Amino acid sequence: MFLVSIFLSMVALFAVNVLAREIGGTFASQLAWVDEAVRLMNIFLVFGALGLALERGRHVGIDTLREALPQFARKSIRKIIDAVGCIFCAYMAYLAYQLVIFVLNTGQRSPTLDVPMGWIYVAPVIGFGLLSFRYLLSFLSTIDRFASTKDDDETPSVEGAKP
Repeated sequence: MFLVSIFLSMVALFAVNVLAREIGGTFASQLAWVDEAVRLMNIFLVFGALGLALERGRHVGIDTLREALPQFARKSIRKIIDAVGCIFCAYMAYLAYQLVIFVLNTGQRSPTLDVPMGWIYVAPVIGFGLLSFRYLLSFLSTIDRFASTKDDDETPSVEGAKP
């Protein structure tokens, strides 16, 4: 719901901004902040979707070798991938947190929104934190991110069409 709200807000802000530019006048100059706001919302949208994409098996990966292995080896490789992914993403979240603290201490502010720039760097903290959490859930077998998603990938075929 959070991601959908951000996306719909981005669309609405851009639509209002385009209309204001078409109408012109001083009203358009009052909406100079929209471009920066949408850019920042896009950052939160991307980092917020990392964990969801992982859970649904939508991250890019090469699985030819992994899937060719026997069942026991496949499960072991998956657990290793999840453990390394969890540790790496937790470390990246920690580094991003350190960056937030550093930037907040510099006192930088965004040009048109006048928001402390450190708050913008919270997006990677959230994104990598969620990603680490999803890797942990996969490691504990709470979610099965390696499950086949054939139902999602199939597109309706045209009757009589050859594959």
